[in-house]
Amino acid sequence: MKRRDFLILTGAAAATLPFAAQAAPLDYTPGLVDKHLKAGDTVFLDFKASWCSTCAAQERVLDALKAENPAYERKITFINVDWDTYSKDAMTISLNIPRRSTLVVLKGDQELGRVVAQTSTASIKALLDTALGAATA
Repeated sequence: MKRRDFLILTGAAAATLPFAAQAAPLDYTPGLVDKHLKAGDTVFLDFKASWCSTCAAQERVLDALKAENPAYERKITFINVDWDTYSKDAMTISLNIPRRSTLVVLKGDQELGRVVAQTSTASIKALLDTALGAATA
C-alpha cells in the first residue's frame, strides 16, 4: 500500500469512528442564558476577551479538564461572553461581574460558584465539579 493511500484511508477511518470531540461553547447573545436556565440547564459562563492572557490560560485549563472528563461537556452548557462587547450588558451587570477572566456557574435562579482571575487547575476543576454535580442532581 502506498503511503498516500494509507494516510487517506487512516484519516477517513478516524473520521468515521465515534469519539468524544469537544463541543464548541456557545457565544453569548442577550436572552441566551435565560433560555438555558429556564430549560433547566446548568450554565457555565466564561467572561473573556481575545487579548486577555489570563483568559487564555483559563481556556487551556478548561480544555484540558474537559478532555479528561467528557461528562462536563455532555451535562453543562458552556457560554462564552465577549467582555469587549458585553461588559455593560444587563446580564453582566446583574451578576456583578467585576472583570474579564471571570467564570460563573448558574442553575435556575442561583449562582453556584465563581472564579475570578484564577488559572489554577484545582480552582477551575472545583467549579466544573460544582456545575457537574448540579447538572446531574
